[in-house]
Amino acid sequence: MTATTDGSTGATLPPRAAAASETDTHTPGAAGVQEAAIRAVQRATRYLLSTQDAEGWWKGDLETNVTMDAEDLLLRQFLGIQDEATTRAAALFIRGEQREDGTWATFYGGPGDLSATVEAYVALRLAGDAVDAPHMAKASAWVREQGGIAAARVFTRIWLALFGWWKWEDLPELPPELIWFPHWVPLNIYDFGCWARQTIVPLTVVSAKRPVRPAPFPLDELHTDPANPNPAKPLAPVASWDGAFQRLDKGLHVLRKVVPKRLRKAAMDTAARWIIERQENDGCWGGIQPPAVYSVIALHLLGYDLQHPVMRAGLESLDRFAVWREDGARMIEACQSPVWDTCLATIALADAGVPADHPQLVKAADWMLGEQIVRPGDWSVKRPGLPPGGWAFEFHNDNYPDIDDTAEVLLALRRVAHHDPERVENAISRGVRWNLGMQSRNGAWGAFDADNTSPFPNRLPFCDFGEVIDPPSADVTAHVVEMLAVEGLAHDPRTRRGIAWLLAEQETNGSWFGRWGVNYVYGTGSVVPALTAAGLPGSHPAIRRAVAWLESVQNDDGGWGEDLRSYKYTKEWSGKGASTASQTAWALMALLAAGERDSKAVERGIAWLAATQREDGSWDEPYFTGTGFPWDFSINYHLYRQVFPLTALGRYVHGDPFADRLPAHRAHAEAKGA
Repeated sequence: MTATTDGSTGATLPPRAAAASETDTHTPGAAGVQEAAIRAVQRATRYLLSTQDAEGWWKGDLETNVTMDAEDLLLRQFLGIQDEATTRAAALFIRGEQREDGTWATFYGGPGDLSATVEAYVALRLAGDAVDAPHMAKASAWVREQGGIAAARVFTRIWLALFGWWKWEDLPELPPELIWFPHWVPLNIYDFGCWARQTIVPLTVVSAKRPVRPAPFPLDELHTDPANPNPAKPLAPVASWDGAFQRLDKGLHVLRKVVPKRLRKAAMDTAARWIIERQENDGCWGGIQPPAVYSVIALHLLGYDLQHPVMRAGLESLDRFAVWREDGARMIEACQSPVWDTCLATIALADAGVPADHPQLVKAADWMLGEQIVRPGDWSVKRPGLPPGGWAFEFHNDNYPDIDDTAEVLLALRRVAHHDPERVENAISRGVRWNLGMQSRNGAWGAFDADNTSPFPNRLPFCDFGEVIDPPSADVTAHVVEMLAVEGLAHDPRTRRGIAWLLAEQETNGSWFGRWGVNYVYGTGSVVPALTAAGLPGSHPAIRRAVAWLESVQNDDGGWGEDLRSYKYTKEWSGKGASTASQTAWALMALLAAGERDSKAVERGIAWLAATQREDGSWDEPYFTGTGFPWDFSINYHLYRQVFPLTALGRYVHGDPFADRLPAHRAHAEAKGA
């Protein structure tokens, strides 16, 4: 099955995607597929082992979009720390990402994005690109056609307001007094997902201060009417939620004029303490770029000079997000993923047949054990009595361990024969206890917090970009259920509640929605292995529906792919897109778990992976198969193309890594009353 057209928009897959989908791989017989799989496993294993850091971790580049690079240049301009070499390298990268129509997209092969195009254009102007240069003229014309700066998202207009390119009074109000709301009051900061919370707190300071640095040039060419850059828009009906929050925002604009200065200063001081308390040991905030950028700006506005230890460490941490390429271009990562990459690489290598006591697996386990978080973080606001024990995504992020990483790290540790088994058992015990304690009331698991499901944050006029809450998702819940099953807790009431939630969340076509990976292929590839690990037979109706759906969306070339448009145009794009190594692997992991090893679909998928592997044992994958926010913020994890194909191929060659010992392990754990 091949998809090349989005019926809603008329957009087509890029030529490379269409060509890949139309390629027909001649599948060899079962014996030939087995031999090809074994060779592919050997090559991929050598390649992945060769990329491990000496300290024991793996980390692939985390590629997002040019707004990271543009905002880095805008920050440097705002702080007065720009330098010619950095500006030149960033501009080289940004120019290289521009599409033929003059726009910038937020994912490979995606449509032009207005806010990304505005920010990239402004960054290039800061780098010295002329307004009338052909690539710049194309971009500005397209921006005007889309409604100009006025139609861009709030975050983009905040950046422009810092230089007087937009009026602060034309932005939603963010009062710093929000920091004082107790956690039981709607719209308190803990009602927001951790990534939004870390961004909103410093932005309340920026919103209160309303700073303006002199703009080095005007941006009239990005307005539909420079004389009236922000034409009035009608309010939503007063009886609607949108209308109510729009009027609340108008009230807050009035309130800022009468709030006592001492009260506002006290609120900003409280926000500053909150920000500083959450700075990580490496100087960053939450291990992600956006909160770090806004925290630096907020503290600078409150009088912290650039040589202050907090500021100096913060700026140094931002430099570590830079990836310098061979052509001299400089790409900014939004985040770094060493814990996630390391546990997935460990699982892949173990499932591919690398001995459990292999020195590199033991070194990886040592590094992961050292990354366990043993102090409370923001998650403890909702779970004050729960002892810590989770893992975060990044090198340094002790405030925000996440449930997904913790589950996968535990699955990885179980695959390693470590020289200190007591240490491993203690770490696993802490991690299992923490994950169980983070279960939400509905029986499922979110990524960072429990019961982060308030309906109000998404209604705020400020929140027009991405997810700002962290409700449970099928993929995270599935990974926890799989881990609990491996730990002998398949029949624990808490696990059964998670299973019941997963079964209720299955789509009518047999798939599951993927929150943190694209999309229904990822969700289904996560859930099916979890359900079968927990004891559901391959004959279970939910498993059969999932198998039928995966077979129905397999591409003609034998692989699987799904375009990010499936988040926006579900009916047209669900399970459809150019074949990719990571998404093919997810589909295969589900089919293998369902007992479909000898099916034609699996044979064709394995053959596609073997045929598309490069000589060095790696795979190429320009497509974005990860998500930060579905549709709005997409991620190309450069290690996904290595770890997931190796996992799928390894399970095809060697079978389920826990198949022989799971029953005994479960019986042992249940006998202990775990």
